[in-house]
Amino acid sequence: MQTSLLEKLPQNLAENLRFLRQRRNLTQAGLSKLCDVPRSTIANLESGEGNPTLSVLAGIAVALQVSIEEILSAPVALGQLYPAGSLPETRKGPGGKARVNQLLPDQLPGTEILRFELEPGARFTGAPHRPGTREYLYCERGDLELAVYGETYELGPGDVCAFHGDQKHGYANRGDTRVVAFGVVVLAPM
Repeated sequence: MQTSLLEKLPQNLAENLRFLRQRRNLTQAGLSKLCDVPRSTIANLESGEGNPTLSVLAGIAVALQVSIEEILSAPVALGQLYPAGSLPETRKGPGGKARVNQLLPDQLPGTEILRFELEPGARFTGAPHRPGTREYLYCERGDLELAVYGETYELGPGDVCAFHGDQKHGYANRGDTRVVAFGVVVLAPM
């Protein structure tokens, strides 16, 4: 297994070096100047043929403002697809006729983005968050009723309601078509 890791290093270096250089709008000659190595060395490394010394790697890392580990590690994809149904979903309300999906696969501290889908007649209560939390609800489809601490708001397609998420609140579909809405919760700092 260790052999295969060593065999991948030149290709990892080539892909990462090319990506990082281009991302910074540098030519091979420009990077060569920044790290004080010949342009041919940069070209050899980007082709996967070079075998740099530690001082060359360190100079390139400093010039690109990354760690040596980042230059040598397996390249990371620019994006990642999460197929339908792969992110957490919760059924809520009587009969589970309301679905709430998480839309952020990675934790973003202090923020939640949710997708709500309510069948006709579905309703559920949201949990009040810590004091100072704000919520933003966007109705994509259908007619959604939002109740916040005794106030009722009727949202139609395209409507947005901003409210204090630290209050008792609930969602209901009183219509005869499915409701699709999106919520953003911005938690107050602790």
